[in-house]
Amino acid sequence: MKCSFYSLAVCLVLLSCDQKKNINQWSLTSPSGKTGATIYLSESSGKLIYKTFLVNGGDSTTLTLESPLGLIMSQQNFAENLRFTGLDSALVDEEYTLMSGKQLSNRNYAKELTLKFQNSNAGKMNVVFRAYDDGIAFRYQFSELQVGDTVLQELTGFYLPDNGQAWLQPYDTVTKWSPGYEQYYVDGVNMGTQSPRQGGWCFPALFKLERTFLLLTEANLSGDYFGSHLQNDVSRYRIELPDPKEAFGLGTRGAIVNQTFSTPWRLLIAGNINTVVESNLVNHLSEKQSKHDFSWVKPGRATWGWWSDQDSPKDFNKLKEFVDLAAEMGWEYSLVDANWNEMKNGNLELLAKYAASKNVGLWAWYNSGGPHNEVTEQPRDRMSEKSARQKEFDWLRAIGIKGIKVDFFQSDKQPIIQEYLDILKDAADRNIMVNFHGCTIPRGWSRTWPNLLSMESARGAETYLFGKDFPEKAPLHNVHLAFTRNVIGSMDYTPITFSNGKYPHQTTNGHELALSIVFESGIVHPADAVASYRSLPGDVKDFLKNLPVVWDETKLLAGEPDTDILLARRNKDVWYVGYINGKAEGKDIKLSLSFLPEGNYSLHVIGDTMHDKKFSSLTKSVQSNHIEKISVLPQGGFVCEIRKQ
Repeated sequence: MKCSFYSLAVCLVLLSCDQKKNINQWSLTSPSGKTGATIYLSESSGKLIYKTFLVNGGDSTTLTLESPLGLIMSQQNFAENLRFTGLDSALVDEEYTLMSGKQLSNRNYAKELTLKFQNSNAGKMNVVFRAYDDGIAFRYQFSELQVGDTVLQELTGFYLPDNGQAWLQPYDTVTKWSPGYEQYYVDGVNMGTQSPRQGGWCFPALFKLERTFLLLTEANLSGDYFGSHLQNDVSRYRIELPDPKEAFGLGTRGAIVNQTFSTPWRLLIAGNINTVVESNLVNHLSEKQSKHDFSWVKPGRATWGWWSDQDSPKDFNKLKEFVDLAAEMGWEYSLVDANWNEMKNGNLELLAKYAASKNVGLWAWYNSGGPHNEVTEQPRDRMSEKSARQKEFDWLRAIGIKGIKVDFFQSDKQPIIQEYLDILKDAADRNIMVNFHGCTIPRGWSRTWPNLLSMESARGAETYLFGKDFPEKAPLHNVHLAFTRNVIGSMDYTPITFSNGKYPHQTTNGHELALSIVFESGIVHPADAVASYRSLPGDVKDFLKNLPVVWDETKLLAGEPDTDILLARRNKDVWYVGYINGKAEGKDIKLSLSFLPEGNYSLHVIGDTMHDKKFSSLTKSVQSNHIEKISVLPQGGFVCEIRKQ
């Protein structure tokens, strides 16, 4: 047994393997003792299990009951007949800065325990646990595998207490357009509820265990592995591999591994609901920033023509109008969506020159396919193969394109995960920012590759164009996203739409405006038409002109995943507050400013009027002990801008 500097005393706490004949047992707690994990090895079967807990005051809450660990590979079995060979312990303590996200300055602070095992064939596996004050994470490490060995099954389970509620998104069945993490979340169903779809449930998965909330997800996924999701038998949730039919059968269902590799971190964020929403553990657990110069990465806002006019990407003159709008609003970018290669009256290069003359940068859309999808939107077949991709990126950089939106991945298989990462690297080599659509969920890649500003993996505002049920579901769906999907990383919902698509909004204008604060994304695409934004009242237009997309701090002020959310975000010394009501009943909200430092402030509120879907507005001087009462319509909302006087 080996212990690192952070102390011999830790090892004495961890070690109880000499005290029981039939089981080895180790325990780990977080720096402040708020969370913990215990790991067991049965001497008779050589199987590993673990359990986790949360300490709240003097009470201990079980997060996961005794749950299985281990992997089965084509040439090695690390699920049974394991023998303990040693351990290392360490204190993880580092500070790092992100370029976008819910919080820029971060401290990665945890206790770490590495347990070493050997199977009956002398194969070696480490299981690494970390205990943070806001969660528990663990992963498997290997260093001496045979090249070409394949992960066939991961036995990792999350066996939860039976009593509780769950907010879960069904994992898509395979179609031309899916899986893409774009289903609705089920709302507060009983723990153990079966998915309505054969594929199970997606990450992130949110649970309420008595007074405690628990969010399950994964972090630091590399091209060595697949993206996983969940299946369950009653309250026994377990890791599930991608559907073999994904990507038209391209690639194995499991993962073909190298001699040395690590699985993604399995992550349990735990505490009250504020802890979950404010956590940045996905980034803490991910690889450090790549050794590139990323000073050219500039998060920002972008006009987008496709939502209001699906033919606009094919028309140079229509696209110029969206460039002009970006210039008028002071927004940094304009996005040119699918089929721009068929543009009439001009081309992408000419549009980029025109945009540059207006101090606006362009983003260009691409199909990710390739052999893994049959979606015909163009340009396609320029991203999946390395030489074609690098040639395209060289051209894009030469004509001044700032970023790319890459769409239609439809799989979490290992080759597709590698394609994401190859795109990010090749783009970073050429100073190109990236936004993924029709894609997997964030797993910490934005820390490693800051040129990744956002990912879709959510049913967003585009659904007003084709989803008959979306207007009715959208108000509560938006609340669900804020407590689940957007917790783990930037989300390109394409918000702030006031006019109607094919299916009219049931949300108010105040609700739609508040999505600009409630949802976080490193690239925000206000999706409405030029005329819609130009017709806004002056103070609403000014609010959108000044809207930041980079946040120094995020605080959940109030809300529950089945009702509403009141969220505050700080950019430098200015606070922005967004509130959305997911229910069909009006509410009176008491906004307490007690989260602010003591002092005098100017409070500007834009919200609903009580008799229609227009805007109300007020500005007043207040102090940090002020409580503002704001009336909200059914499915309504409001925003606040708070500045120090």
